[in-house]
Amino acid sequence: MTLIALEGIDGAGTTTQARRLAGALATDGWPVHLTRQPSDGPIGRLLRDLLAGAHAPVDRVTMALLFAADRADHLHREVTPALARGAVVISDRWYHSSLAYQGGADARDWVRTINRHARAPDLTIFLEVRPEVAAARRAAAGRAEELYDRLDTQRQIAANYRDVLAELDGERIEIVDGEQPPDAVAARVVELARAVCGRRRSA
Repeated sequence: MTLIALEGIDGAGTTTQARRLAGALATDGWPVHLTRQPSDGPIGRLLRDLLAGAHAPVDRVTMALLFAADRADHLHREVTPALARGAVVISDRWYHSSLAYQGGADARDWVRTINRHARAPDLTIFLEVRPEVAAARRAAAGRAEELYDRLDTQRQIAANYRDVLAELDGERIEIVDGEQPPDAVAARVVELARAVCGRRRSA
């Protein structure tokens, strides 16, 4: 069926907007499967522990390999079966995150290679938020600091995302101003998703 990914730096609102999009499409009558990366599978659970600071230190190569392995497992266990059932799969993050978080300019080709078997989304929505705004949101929500949450790191990741999105010009990627009020962001995200789902239903 249709695979939609939401992307952005930490605090951009991907989790909130993925949930809101799933609710809107379900109300429209679409069968919806909401998921996330890292996944809830065995490798994804390990990654969440690592992001929270467990088993430190961990290097960028190890993280990139684990994310690629989790993505392959996620596809096999959850995403491909849901698509085969006819669901619209909405994922909070996809391989674009690996390219931005572990794929600096010196490593991006390698990160792309180890993710080459991942299915490209039918639509990727990037929620653009300044790192300073995202940091303030994380602080206001009381979120514990994770591996990539330092402000200088998030600034670099935001710059990496700009490069990644430019390089993936063959994909359908839409950039949404994530600093708008949540209802306005949700309205635009739903509008974009409905357009893609409607075209695929017609096809």
